[in-house]
This record gives sequence, C-alpha cells and structure tokens, in this order.
Amino acid sequence: MTTIRQRRVGKGTEADDDQLSEEKNVKPDGKILSGHTGRRLWNILSITVGGIVAISLGLLTSVYVATLHENDLWFSNIKEVEREISFRTECGLYYSYYKQMIQAASIQQGLHGLVYDNKTESVRTINILERMNVYQEVFLSILYRILPIQQYLEPVYFYIYTLFGLQAVYVIALYVTSWLLSGTWLSGLLTACWYITNRIDTTRVEFTIPLRENWALPFFAVQIAAITYLLRTHLQPVQERLTFLAVFIATFLFSLTWQFNQFMMLIQALALFILDCFDMLPTAKKNLKKGGLLSRLGKLILHVLLVLCLTLLINKFIKKILNLESDEHIFKFLKAKFGFGATRDFDANLYLCEEAFGLLPLNTFSRLSDTLLFYVYIFVLFSMTVAAVIVAFWNLSGSNQVQFMEKMEECTVTLKPDAAYNLIHTILFGCLALSTMRMKYLWTSHMCVFASFGLCSTEVWKLTLKCIHLYTSQRTRVIKYSVPIMTLLYISYKFWPGIMDELSELREFYDPDTVELMNWIKSNTPNTAVFAGSMQLLAGVKLCTGRTLTNHPHYEDKNLRERTKQIYQIYAKRSPEDVYRILQSFGTDYVILEDSICYERRHSRGCRLRDLLDIANGHIMDGLGENEPDLKPSLYPRFCEEIKKNLPSYTIHFTRVFQNKTFHVYKLAKHK
Repeated sequence: MTTIRQRRVGKGTEADDDQLSEEKNVKPDGKILSGHTGRRLWNILSITVGGIVAISLGLLTSVYVATLHENDLWFSNIKEVEREISFRTECGLYYSYYKQMIQAASIQQGLHGLVYDNKTESVRTINILERMNVYQEVFLSILYRILPIQQYLEPVYFYIYTLFGLQAVYVIALYVTSWLLSGTWLSGLLTACWYITNRIDTTRVEFTIPLRENWALPFFAVQIAAITYLLRTHLQPVQERLTFLAVFIATFLFSLTWQFNQFMMLIQALALFILDCFDMLPTAKKNLKKGGLLSRLGKLILHVLLVLCLTLLINKFIKKILNLESDEHIFKFLKAKFGFGATRDFDANLYLCEEAFGLLPLNTFSRLSDTLLFYVYIFVLFSMTVAAVIVAFWNLSGSNQVQFMEKMEECTVTLKPDAAYNLIHTILFGCLALSTMRMKYLWTSHMCVFASFGLCSTEVWKLTLKCIHLYTSQRTRVIKYSVPIMTLLYISYKFWPGIMDELSELREFYDPDTVELMNWIKSNTPNTAVFAGSMQLLAGVKLCTGRTLTNHPHYEDKNLRERTKQIYQIYAKRSPEDVYRILQSFGTDYVILEDSICYERRHSRGCRLRDLLDIANGHIMDGLGENEPDLKPSLYPRFCEEIKKNLPSYTIHFTRVFQNKTFHVYKLAKHK
C-alpha cells in the first residue's frame, strides 16, 4: 500500500538525498542489492512453506472427515443396502442418479433416462437435469466409467472420496483467503485449525455427504479467495484477467451445484454494491459520487431505492413472463418467519417447524467460544466496523485526498478494499445465519477466516494499540505473531486429546427395520410398482430398490409441493375413500405408513406433521391445548391410526402386505 510522509523543507535536501541514494547503490560491497535479494529469497521461502502447509492441512482435513465417516458407520463392513440407507432424505435421492448413471447400459442411455425420467414422479415425465442440480453426479459417473478404476474402487467410494477431497479444496481456499488478507500464512494455519476444531458448526459433510452444499461451498470459498485477490490495488493486467477467470469458473461451478445459489449471489452482489456506495472499491473499479456530504447522502439513498425497486420489478416481470413459481414457498416462509402475518399454508409451516430453518441456537456461540473463535471474531469485527464507519463518513463527506491520507494511519485496515469486502461479507452472511440455522455453514467457515486475519493483521493491532496509546512498531510485530501462536498452542492443548478420542471411537450403522423394508420391497414387488409415503423415506426407496415414487424431498417445484400435500393426507383426518382416490390419482400401488410420523413426538403440538395437515384442512388438532376459533372437528378419525384396525371400510381399499415395528405397507385394491 502506498504511504505518504511529510515533505521536507529545503531546496538542497532532495538533491542531497538523491545523491546519497545513488552513492549507496554504486557501493562496491553490494549491500543494497544483497538486501533486496535476501528479501526476495525470504518471500519465496515463505510462500513455499505456506503452500506446503496449506496443502498438508487440506489433505489432513479430508482424511479426518473420511475417518470419522468410516468410524461412525463402519462403512467398509456393512452391506450395500445399509450403505445406501445411510444416505438419508434428499442425500439418497441425489446419489440415486449417480447409481442410475453407473448402472445404465451406456452413457447415452443413462443421460436419456435422466432427461426423460418417469420414475421420480409417477404419471409424470420430468427432466432431472433441468429440475435438480445433479450435474456433478452425471460428471462423476461418466468419469468413473471411463477411468480404469472399476477393479480397484467401488462406485460408492469414488463418490464419497470425491466429496471428502473437496474438503481439502475448501480448507485450502479458506487458508489462502486469510493469508491474502493478513499477509502471513500463520493466519491460514489458524484458520484451518479453527475450522477443524469447530467442525460441528463449520461442516456436516461426514454424515450428509451428497448434500448440495457440500459440493458447492468449496467452490464458493475459492470464489471468495479470488475476489479478495481481485480487490487488491495495483494488479497487473495479466493478474487481473486470470483472477477474473478464476472468479468466473468458481462462480459457475458454485451455481451449477446448489439450488440456493441465487440467494448467495444476491448477498454477494449486495456486498459489492455497499462497497461501491461508500467508495471502498479500488480506484479503477469504483464509481465515485460527487458533491458535499448531504448531496452525496441524498444521491446514495436515491441510488439504493432505485436499485431495490428495479430489482423487484425485474424479478416480478421475469417470473410473470416465464410463469416461474418454484420459489414461491420461500417467500411465504420468509413472510411468516419475520412476523408479517400468521399463515395456514402447509409448505410455509413445514419450513417454520423445522429446526434447520429456525433461528441460530444460542449454544452455537458457546461452542464457538470454547475455541476462542467467537471472542476473537467479535474483537476483530468491532474494530473494523468502527474504522469502516469512519472511513465511509470521510468518503461521503468529500474530504480532500491530502487530509484523507493524513488520517489514513488511523484506519489503514478498512481502506484496503479486500478487507472491506470481507467485513461486509461476514456481516451479511452473519445476519443470514442468525435468522436461518441451516445457513450457518456459510458464516462459521468465513468467521474462521476473518478472526484469524484480524489476529495476524498488522493494521488491526496497529489501530488497537494506537487507541490505547501503546503503539510501537516493534510491539505490533511481537503481538502480531505471539498472540496467534499462543492461540494455536491453546487450541492444540485443549482439543487435540478430544480429536484423538473421537478418531478412536468406533460405532456401527444399525437400522434393521429400514433394511427389512427395503429387502422386502425388492423381493416382493414388481419393478414397475409405484410407492407413496413420506418424502424422506421415498428417497431411500428409489435409491435402494429403483421403484417409482409419487413424491420426493427436492421441494423446489410447485406441482410437487401440491402433490406432497395430497399424499400426506394419509396422516390427516380423512375418509378412506378420499385417501384412496388421492393415491389412485397418482398411480399408487403401495403406500408406506410410518409410526414415527403417525405418533410423532419429536415436535411440540402445532408443529407435528399431523397438526400441520389438520390446520391446513381446517380441523382441530389432537391433544390438550388451544385451537384457533374457526377450526372444526373432523368428521373422520385419523387415517394412519384407523387403517390398522382392519375395518371393512378400509380393507375394501387397502390390504396390509408388510409390517414391522416401524413401517406398515398397504397395497391398494384395483377397482374397476
């Protein structure tokens, strides 16, 4: 970064200085040249060591999560059906398309089966590649088929090792981002250590392997690292073009692998928009506003309002033209979540009652504080936010450049565009995580980057020490390295034994009821049979048996949401005739009822699935408690309970063909 010093007075001083400089440069002992060469060699050595440490930590993280997965399930020893059942809910659905491509007679036939799929949603042909983000499964399956590895590596291991390998990319990208911000790879080392020791809150890859976020977040981290580098000043044209290419590739892969990418892109666009509004982008990349403070504030407010209004208008226009309604349930959920009126909408309430879509639990901060991460993060966030507010005020007030640079010593960190971008990024994604727990993985990983950057940053410590009148350059250098090293020693001392214990703890997959159900379906039903049931279970049915489904967990389609609500009437208070008619309309041959849903106790009253159905149907809920005044008693008992009594009104339509402690399977009668 360019710095400015006080100009010296005196006509002869500058010439004398130049002459002295020239004399130094031509001295025969070559001290100046050797000093420059020494610094260059030191930089090369530092980059080499830092790069080796980054790669090593990335690979160690991959091995760590792979070992945890193996130890938790004994994955290498269990049967194939048990391995597939371990891919719960939507994870099983995504993996089923990888399995389908592997088992297809040819790549072309496999792709045709995905483009014209009639087994994921009965009586309906859909384009899986268009509806779901499964390009990664397609790519991996093709790669597995063409590489000569079939004799040495099972398809499932090729799949999970790829995901665990992406964790190495993720950690390396976080490491590099912190290194770029602070200027020392010690910051990257601290980032990786915090990521690993806070694993419960930074990733869930070891038990939800095929989830879209586990594919997407490594590319998202690469994109953030590239943007951080791009926002540096004085980049060479070649460096800028290559960085733009890296941003483009990472953004493309991120968007391709996650269905929620548009919301993340919107937040990133908002971060860059805020930087532009407060003139915090590099000179070549910003749009400076003219005029005094009040004039610039007025223009800024007008600018923000125009951008928001145009965004909403264009969004509505495009949706109306293209008849897009896939994210309608998200807006209903957000409206109800933030208190803009109660709703009886089944889809919105389904999200509201899920813990993953609730507020971030307070015990998260307790866990993050145990590793000192949260305390350091708050310290760095507070310091940079205060300085950023001051700098933004100076920028908007139109202070001349000389005055600005004179005061720059106080707030150097916030004047660096890459640091300013990461500050706004962490604030925006922090707000997202606080409001929706499922999104915390976007924030907590960046929290590791941001906290370690601040702890290893000369500018942050310089600003802090100046505020308490203790600043000296030597003291700053000592603190910059000693505090992170002490933090690393504390983390190692406190958490290394726990990590070793965790790696030595051996468990085993055990779900005999689901295994028995899947084996029965494969052995006793035709390949063309159509199954109805809960979204989560049916994803496993498709993966383990290949049977046709009526509904599934990929909930981003309006028709599917309507279909799921209808199928779920098996847990509502409806007549057997109504339920039979609904199931028949979707071509159902078998319906699977789960006691864990019919007699659910996991959620409180008002959030059980049967309660949501009762409210949506206008019926009074079961159990003690209040009901809304306009809800009425149902004329019929709950279907999932009453069908087990084998009453004639039920047996005429449904015949029980399988049952165990958890599941009851009924075959639908074929009435003419």
